[in-house]
Amino acid sequence: MVSALVDSSIIIDNLRSYPPAVSWFASTNMQLGITRMVRLEIIEGALNKTSLLRALTLLNDFEHIETIEADFIWASIQLIKFRLSHKIGGIDCLIAATSYRLQIPLYTMNLKHFTPILGTLAQKPY
Repeated sequence: MVSALVDSSIIIDNLRSYPPAVSWFASTNMQLGITRMVRLEIIEGALNKTSLLRALTLLNDFEHIETIEADFIWASIQLIKFRLSHKIGGIDCLIAATSYRLQIPLYTMNLKHFTPILGTLAQKPY
């Protein structure tokens, strides 16, 4: 059972071999998951075949959590509430929706976008 979700910012730090991210991943004993939106963001960021294969290998270490219809509804409400005031995008709202629905933390380096909609469920891991 997934005990926390990871945002793309954390995975990108790990792919870039950023020492705090690598240490955090190595030391955590939590069952981490990602949404399909995060998977898409990471794949989209691959610059070449080598980086794509590296990203896909890392992504396979996570449980993939499906987005359900209720997540889209919740995300739409949050987008309407926070798009203009906080410049939060639709994909971030969808990522947050899964964390909210499951009531588990979302680990991210982007607290600016996720804290307004998730409160303390949005957490910075390092």
